[in-house]
Amino acid sequence: MNSSRRQFLARTAAGAAVLAGGSFTTTAASAVHSTSKITALTDVTVIDVATGRRDRHQTVLISGDRILGVGRIPVPRGAVEINLTGKYVVPGLADMHAHSLGDERVSPPLYLANGLTTIREMSGTNPQLYDWRDRIDSGALLGPRMIVGSQIIDGDPTLWDPNLLRVLVVNDEAGARAAVRQVRSEGADFVKVYSRLSATAYRAIVDEARKLGLTVHGHGPDSLTAKEVSNAGQRSIEHIHSLGLSVSTRETEVRRMVRAITVKTGDYNAWFRQMHPIEWIAANTFSQARAADVFGTLRRNRTRVTPTLTMHRVLDMPDYTAMDPALAKYMSAEELDVYDYAVNTLYKPNRSAEEISHQRQMWAWRQRFVRELFAHDVPILAGTDTGTPYSVPGFALHDELEHLVNAGATPRQALYAATVEPAKFLGSETGAVRPRKIADLVVLDADPLTDIRNSRRIHTVVTRGRVIGPAQRQRMLADVAAAVKEPPTTASLTAGGCCGSYRHG
Repeated sequence: MNSSRRQFLARTAAGAAVLAGGSFTTTAASAVHSTSKITALTDVTVIDVATGRRDRHQTVLISGDRILGVGRIPVPRGAVEINLTGKYVVPGLADMHAHSLGDERVSPPLYLANGLTTIREMSGTNPQLYDWRDRIDSGALLGPRMIVGSQIIDGDPTLWDPNLLRVLVVNDEAGARAAVRQVRSEGADFVKVYSRLSATAYRAIVDEARKLGLTVHGHGPDSLTAKEVSNAGQRSIEHIHSLGLSVSTRETEVRRMVRAITVKTGDYNAWFRQMHPIEWIAANTFSQARAADVFGTLRRNRTRVTPTLTMHRVLDMPDYTAMDPALAKYMSAEELDVYDYAVNTLYKPNRSAEEISHQRQMWAWRQRFVRELFAHDVPILAGTDTGTPYSVPGFALHDELEHLVNAGATPRQALYAATVEPAKFLGSETGAVRPRKIADLVVLDADPLTDIRNSRRIHTVVTRGRVIGPAQRQRMLADVAAAVKEPPTTASLTAGGCCGSYRHG
């Protein structure tokens, strides 16, 4: 999906100088004087998220889709200079667990306007997502780079209603392997596994995916432990449900209780209600020794965890969930109705006072759990499960960063989970403000290492070298607000993350 270094070298003589000699310096300045279409971001503070270092009064040179040079360097003659005195530059942000909403006039611009230049779309249930991905890569559609997962592959009975969502249901090895071959032919970038898979089907999926050159991401299936999932080679584990069970002194008992859960096809909320008391037991029997063992396995295998605290907070505390009035204008009336329906009809009713109290305490426990993940150096990916009630594409990632910090991460660790770690995970040439990297950048009005809330104070966004300044950014947001009031121009993606069914039956 990314331009190769050979292509970059071929595009600019300046590229040749950089690739041959490392960072662009004054000694290479003559190589770029005759090169057109260079953009210079001047007098900025560049933040190295990997180390927390701040380099002040820097110039960032951009040519094509690449960073040409960074440092106290001259601006080449003919370059477009953008003075950004007092601003801070960080790598472009990534939401590593997204479920886009609306048509192409909604989610793609909302992501970019919020500084998100990479999205991992966690289920390719709508072929439109593959179309967005390919058109963005070709330059035909303005949006973040998208890595799009497969249709959900789940066990039988699946937690999803097949009338509402395309799901591949498998119950044996042959079906599991056929499902992997199918999603590969459909264009999936990775295989998405789900909660109710049997151990036999799961292992067949992982094996077939490996043979076909695909990676496996998703839920930790109820039938396997976190260590088994990690050792099998699953690249990421989404959410905290399955992980919490694995660090309990009563793991054998709670696993037996999980296996005894009975659900009908499409009854996701029944699964949640039966999981609550099991999670409560696990949370109250947390073991540091078990955590050291399980988290050590994740760390050694480089199995990433995407906590999705944004989602967990809503489902743990629906009584304290509401739409941010300032963001409602970016959601369609139908989406807002679906969110209200989910919270008021599916999550709030029929709970005892004890259950409500336990859910609130579970939210506090999940925060402590994430603090333990960071303390054990488990690689963390920032992701939101956008599609959960009242989450808005793009904006939700900044909520997630705040949740990570409130859980105990430093601002630098939270930013790392949204920049450096996603780049490592995806093997992409992003995640740093350095020469040769892809020019995916966010310019902020204030230092996010001082206060993570400053990640919201976006001045300019650069995506693959294209500069989106303050005026264009505001136009993009205004256009989204107008678009959600109109009929969709193409098939619209409806609300509903991967952890709850939020649509009317």
